[in-house]
Amino acid sequence: MVLQYDPKQQCLPSSAELPDSDDTPVDNELQNLVPNLLASTLALAWAAREDWFFGVDMGIYFAPKQPAIVPDGFLSLGVERFVDPQQGRLSYVLWEEDNIVPRLALEVVSKTYGGEYELKQERYIDLGIRYYAVYSPTQRRRRDRDPLEVYELVDGAYQRLWDEPVWLPEIGLGLGRAQGTHQGWEREWLYWYDAQGNKLATPEEAAIQAQAQADQAQAQADQAQAQADQAQAQVDRLAAKLRELGIDPNQV
Repeated sequence: MVLQYDPKQQCLPSSAELPDSDDTPVDNELQNLVPNLLASTLALAWAAREDWFFGVDMGIYFAPKQPAIVPDGFLSLGVERFVDPQQGRLSYVLWEEDNIVPRLALEVVSKTYGGEYELKQERYIDLGIRYYAVYSPTQRRRRDRDPLEVYELVDGAYQRLWDEPVWLPEIGLGLGRAQGTHQGWEREWLYWYDAQGNKLATPEEAAIQAQAQADQAQAQADQAQAQADQAQAQVDRLAAKLRELGIDPNQV
């Protein structure tokens, strides 16, 4: 059953009064790197949009006096991009977000198994999160599990979505794996994809592409200048030859 929220409840704690996470340390740096890469890619692709938020290792508070749920990453749509220009969100508190439930939750399987396929899945069903993705970034995978599994909430239960990248209609993006380099680390990463199956560029990739384009433009400019210099040199030689013949080149 999806949890119900009463916006009329009084004396609800604010995000400033609530812990911003469950203080459980990650046991694998990929638990932060993977969702942060997705977040930074969205910040580039959706730079003109102000109606979304991607949280990383941030508590989601869904009811008073209940502990937060803390996905490795989550995406909400229809919320303010920035709620405080100085410090941003401290946590994601539903009664401060017009009771807008995140659209996607992501769990990166840790070195120590944390119930990503059972316990956490049930929590996200109760919360009413539309899409749930579980990514196992290393070879230490359960034998009966795929590296990336994405589910959609249908009639109170999660149903597996197939194909990869997995298209998420309510988000308008796909989610999938590919080899790449992030912070100098070459390995498999999670990426966003467009409707045509094209991987969205990460900020690092966009910077490299922009530098390559700038280098190409500079090379073309240098070539054009060299050609102009060569043409001018030919003109100067011809003018000098005319003068040797007693002809004023300005009169020709």
